Amino acid sequence: MSSPSDAPVREAGTRTRSGNAMLRTRSAILDAAAGCVERYGVRKTTMSDVASRAGVAKATLYNHFRTKDDVLGALVETQVAALGAKCAHVAAGRPLAAPVPGLAMPDPGAGLAAALAHAAHQLGSSRPLRRVAADEPALLALLGTPGEGRLWDAVRAAVTAVLTSAGAPTDRTAVDLVLRWVVAHAMWPGTPQEVALGARALEQALGEAPAAVPDRAPAPVPPIEPTEPPPAPLRPGVGWPS
Repeated sequence: MSSPSDAPVREAGTRTRSGNAMLRTRSAILDAAAGCVERYGVRKTTMSDVASRAGVAKATLYNHFRTKDDVLGALVETQVAALGAKCAHVAAGRPLAAPVPGLAMPDPGAGLAAALAHAAHQLGSSRPLRRVAADEPALLALLGTPGEGRLWDAVRAAVTAVLTSAGAPTDRTAVDLVLRWVVAHAMWPGTPQEVALGARALEQALGEAPAAVPDRAPAPVPPIEPTEPPPAPLRPGVGWPS
């Protein structure tokens, strides 16, 4: 009979082998999902495609994600977090190892303008997004319209972290201004020169903005009688089509 002291002791902050394996599997699944979207588009990608490309059994895939919407939602959140962390690094004055090619920035390595330019470049050159733009532009327009919910909360949190690193205003108006500018480049990628000019102009505008802009309630709008049935509500989650 063993006592509690006989149990193996793991150092704080370390992961078990099974935990590391689960993280690797999850990462492989998300990488596979990105590859499938790039190759097939969103609508034509299936859970079988993702499992096959990831090299895992379908049962393993379903242990991590119940639906395709869950997979793609996790993919977006993971990529947003990674891009946000890198941009916050740049905004704080620490340049990337490989600056964005072709961007004529006064300081091409660091600062808020460089961070914004990097985000715009990454979204504009994303192969999965370019596939969606080519095959499913209506879907990209839907995903490119900032709204509410878990996904947009994660995106706004990433933008807020970037602005905080740069010492820029972080009120809702400033965050949504940056968010809309960056997301626009996922839909309509600009040239390096356009991105650089826009990023510098946005940095300057934020620098001249007051420290906090209070949110104001919109003026009441008289109700309009509907002339046609309202659209069906979106499904819970990210809303990717089946």
